[in-house]
Amino acid sequence: MEAIAKAPPTALPGRPPSPLYLPALPTLWPHMLAERAATALPFPFAAESVSYHYFARNAVWAAVRIFALAHREVLVPAYHHGVEIEALVDAGAVPRFYPVGPTLRLDPREVLDRLGPATGAVYVIHYLGFPQPLDELLEACRARGIPLIEDCALSLLSSDGERPLGSRGDASIFCLYKTLPVPNGGALVLNGAAPRGLPRPTQPSWSAMASHLAGALLRNLRLRGGTAGALAADTLRTMGRTLAWGLGGERVPTGTQHFERKNVALGMSPISSRIVGAQSFSRIVEARRRNFFFLLGRLRDLVSPATAELPPGVCPLFFPIEVQDKERVRRRLALRGIEAVDFWRQGHPAVRSGEFPEVDRLRAQLLELPIHQDLGPAAMQYLAATVREAVHG
Repeated sequence: MEAIAKAPPTALPGRPPSPLYLPALPTLWPHMLAERAATALPFPFAAESVSYHYFARNAVWAAVRIFALAHREVLVPAYHHGVEIEALVDAGAVPRFYPVGPTLRLDPREVLDRLGPATGAVYVIHYLGFPQPLDELLEACRARGIPLIEDCALSLLSSDGERPLGSRGDASIFCLYKTLPVPNGGALVLNGAAPRGLPRPTQPSWSAMASHLAGALLRNLRLRGGTAGALAADTLRTMGRTLAWGLGGERVPTGTQHFERKNVALGMSPISSRIVGAQSFSRIVEARRRNFFFLLGRLRDLVSPATAELPPGVCPLFFPIEVQDKERVRRRLALRGIEAVDFWRQGHPAVRSGEFPEVDRLRAQLLELPIHQDLGPAAMQYLAATVREAVHG
């Protein structure tokens, strides 16, 4: 599945389009709709108590209800997407923020100093597949009888050594479509707790999924098919939306910035479950680590201090670099067919600008480069050379 493919015309005016296309996320290959992998599913899919949701944010909302955290304080990192905070608040929790340093690692003492009588839970985010130090926090939470929730939305298939991330806290949350080519999917793992009073998630309609399935395939067509692939992708997108509209299905897009209560009961679609079962998980981890190591060797002067090393067991989600003008760099990469991600520029408005200076700097400078399993050595060579040109050009 080596991929350096021709790209569709860029939307940026005044420049010729790039002949290549490297998407930010892995693509859906048609054979994944029919094949089943021969190996057993890993954690979290093999967890004893796991429920599947349309969004990871739905799992956050459910965790608040399961642990009766309404009107209670939840300690959360100041560096966050924002939608998980909206889900916590909508479910009734009261977030209180703690700092995150330039290496994307929390200081356990900063969290422990904020524990008080009103604290109902500690919420930890494992960034980009890299584990947070949990020992002291777990000990403190156990002593107080409060849950520790692991947010693994960016860390599917990642481990701290031999132990999967998400397997130590009382609950863990995963986003599947950031790592796997599924049109939707989030998971909630409960380690030792049983759900209380939550309805079983409802399945999205097939008509509503038509557009999503087309969208999941079109990136693969764009990746492999050059101009013809771009045209076919546009046709598939139109067909999917037309079919969903004609059958009366409501499209529920992923990747949105805000939590919506009306979608909280939606579960993961059957087609996502089928695609999960077709994955070669060991190959995914191997490819991501190989691509990360390659860029680490070529772009070490640009790499974020958060990920200057790749510990054993980590399945990296992206390769982060820190740049002074990341929008300029992102646009330059887009002109060359590379989809870089402006990582978490905006957080939840409850965190005021200047309150956490290190977090403000991360939001202003961190840019994510794709390293997913569809990209082979030639793609990484092109990416490394293009990034260096975009940054220093």
